[in-house]
Amino acid sequence: MAARAIAVSPSGVDDDPVVSAAWLHDVGYAPMARDSGLHALDGATYLAGLGADAVVVSLVAFHTGAEYEAEERGLARELAAIPRPEQGLLDALILADLTVSPTGELVAVSARLDEIVARYPGGDPVHRAVLRSRAYLEACCERAQSVLSA
Repeated sequence: MAARAIAVSPSGVDDDPVVSAAWLHDVGYAPMARDSGLHALDGATYLAGLGADAVVVSLVAFHTGAEYEAEERGLARELAAIPRPEQGLLDALILADLTVSPTGELVAVSARLDEIVARYPGGDPVHRAVLRSRAYLEACCERAQSVLSA
């Protein structure tokens, strides 16, 4: 996903916060970071504790509809304690995340969202959050793509 983030980030350089966040966005799944069960929040909290850049922390916290999953898990207040990133940067990160499959192939946003929904059972907070956030996520990707096309 990091290579895709370079392609879609506003600056297109390796040290762009979108690229850094792409490298780190799933760190919350790691055992040393796992706490609440919301990987975006856990990753952001872990990175903040390490002194990571505040923009990177906020991008990790809010990536790919995390606020919807936070609501599903009863963690909206905890996530809201982290400042929300600038929407254009978040859009670029979401586009990078939703156009690369788990195995690294480029995919359409709709196919990636379908894959996520299919991977989790109907009662899972991720399944419900992706269904609820789909229109928002698609709009984020459309905005990011329009910036790239301009």
